Amino acid sequence: MNRRNFLKITGACFAGPFLPRECKSRADSDIQNKGKISGRPNILLIMTDQQFADAMSCRMGRQFIHTPAMDGLASAGILFSRAYSANPLCMPLRNSLFTGRYPHETGVTSNDHSKGSLDPKEFPLMGTYFKKAGYETAYYGKWHICMDVKKPADHGFDNIDTRGSADTPTVDKAVAFLEQKHDKPFLLVASFVNPHNICEWSRRLAGRKQTLSCGEIGDPPSLEQLPPAPFNMAPPKNEPDGMSMMRRSYQVESGLFPVGKFTSEDWRRHRWGYYRMIEKVDGEIARLLDVLRKSGQEENTLIVFTSDHGDCAGAHRFNQKTVFYDESARVPLIMTWKGRIEPCVNEKLVNTGIDVLPTFLDAAGVSIPGKLPGHSLLPLATGTSAVDWPDYVTVQNNMVQGGEVDGVKLAMEGRMLRTDQYKYCVYNGGNHRESLVDMKSDGGESNNLAHDPGYRDVLLRHRELLARYGKAYNDDLVEKLLADDVRALPFALVKEVSQHKPVKEYSNTR
Repeated sequence: MNRRNFLKITGACFAGPFLPRECKSRADSDIQNKGKISGRPNILLIMTDQQFADAMSCRMGRQFIHTPAMDGLASAGILFSRAYSANPLCMPLRNSLFTGRYPHETGVTSNDHSKGSLDPKEFPLMGTYFKKAGYETAYYGKWHICMDVKKPADHGFDNIDTRGSADTPTVDKAVAFLEQKHDKPFLLVASFVNPHNICEWSRRLAGRKQTLSCGEIGDPPSLEQLPPAPFNMAPPKNEPDGMSMMRRSYQVESGLFPVGKFTSEDWRRHRWGYYRMIEKVDGEIARLLDVLRKSGQEENTLIVFTSDHGDCAGAHRFNQKTVFYDESARVPLIMTWKGRIEPCVNEKLVNTGIDVLPTFLDAAGVSIPGKLPGHSLLPLATGTSAVDWPDYVTVQNNMVQGGEVDGVKLAMEGRMLRTDQYKYCVYNGGNHRESLVDMKSDGGESNNLAHDPGYRDVLLRHRELLARYGKAYNDDLVEKLLADDVRALPFALVKEVSQHKPVKEYSNTR
């Protein structure tokens, strides 16, 4: 993505973002000279909910947003600028990240709370791996994982509290845990709600009564003080007709996403609220990091900051998530570890759903099971060895949350494949079901090149890469999507869309 497109996407053109240098490999001696870490590290995973990758002042500058805690992490560690959610929706990503498996493997592809419990033997959770490795395990905040929180024998987190939907209590519990004496290394997960309150905020802007669970943010200022509307607010040229239909279903006034009548000014108010919610959660993260420093554990703690998915915030007239546009699918990913990781930006393509757990296991010296399809990010982060990293990343989705269009409730599944230069998407509904975007010249994803004869070879290459992925990881939907040269298929009714077997009933606690 060139700088001009980046600044347009972030919604402002102003100076002052923190832009650390590009990561370069370093010799083992360079790291060893900085001092060895004794014993296995503590691991702190900080997750926000619904935060776009570049929605931080270290990426955007401080004119419309200020996130000193996130900026501090970025200035001290490695920022992966092209990290993608395995499925840009809460439950699919969280069940993926904490098991290290693709969403099509777990069978959790939507936020359907009637889905049940994952088999802890087939899908061991992060807490289980670390408890068996001798770690003290703790989880506080939003859950949305398909295992009963009341059964620590299943999920492995001995210290756990997922009650409530506000962020301050989450920090209070995490702080209390850090202030305790620890005779063993610990795995601590702090899982925040904000900026998820943007869902309620957008409905409030549409005239509905909505409460913000993490606290009020005040009223928007005058128009001249608001951030600009997204430059890519218009639907893409030659957009797949299935996506155009899904936009209609997502914007019906009676549905979850009543933004169909939003003006440019409405989207500016929406973005103002979004940035305030990110600032609120940044303040909570600052509290947590301050206590970590005071505890004396910071130098022996690997800290990872990420989010489950982003928010379109008006890009292509979508809000919220589930779609493959970068504002929805690309997420922040920062790793810090004093003495081991130097500040830099890395542009490798990362899938947070499958790459985070192997990274943690690698850091703790635990063998990475063969069933896990991801790769450890630690060699990239420390620069101590050459890494044969995959040259593409895949993302999945299952869009079932829209309302009715012309009396039909639509649903559509798809697959996205991102290479260094291009993003390829294919869906199971519509007459024109593919998209191909040159992300280097068109970072705002404004023009679909799938039907351009000049890009035929590029299109075929990306189809082939997706087909290889589908066979390698038993993703059966891929073969269906690519069958008969991507012929037109009718939309699926919501009751017919899921190809996945339901799992046993579970107790869902936010």
